Amino acid sequence: MNNIELITPRRCCLVVIDPQERLMKAVQKPERVIKNINILLRAFEVFDLPIVATTQYEKGLGPIVPEVELPEKGLSKIDKTEFNCFFNRDFLKVMNGLSPAVDTLILAGVEAHICVFQTAISAMNFGFTTWVATDAVSSRSKKNARQAITLMQTNSIFCCPTETVVYQLLKKAGTQQFKALLPHLK
Repeated sequence: MNNIELITPRRCCLVVIDPQERLMKAVQKPERVIKNINILLRAFEVFDLPIVATTQYEKGLGPIVPEVELPEKGLSKIDKTEFNCFFNRDFLKVMNGLSPAVDTLILAGVEAHICVFQTAISAMNFGFTTWVATDAVSSRSKKNARQAITLMQTNSIFCCPTETVVYQLLKKAGTQQFKALLPHLK
């Protein structure tokens, strides 16, 4: 039986993958995905943790939708043509520049069965403990998203709701961080 560790804030980086105009118009339940990406963004901002946001060929698929509330501080933005973020040189530079304490990646975005899946597998192969916020990912087809999540789960990637991630970061009620995030969790 494997022991799993709970998420520790100082060890985390959030990777928000491609929530762009043309993609978000095509995926299942885009409002749910945006809402949960924003909860993750607020949590990482409150804890002052690194955030990486990617776009897939922004010139063709458009910018990140304005409803995704990217913070100004602590954000690295990368445009890529690779589906797997780890195949992009700029993404690798950001990963290599993270604090050595960061060994956990939290993934959100689209599409679950393409960019999120490939990035999750590579994150694990690069030695990161990898979590996917399942209600913060989607695909054009519900079946593709569901199958990708199942495949990730069977390959040692933790798949859970956004709140599972956030409450692990929080650890307990009553803190400043809890009070700051509570309005977003109701």
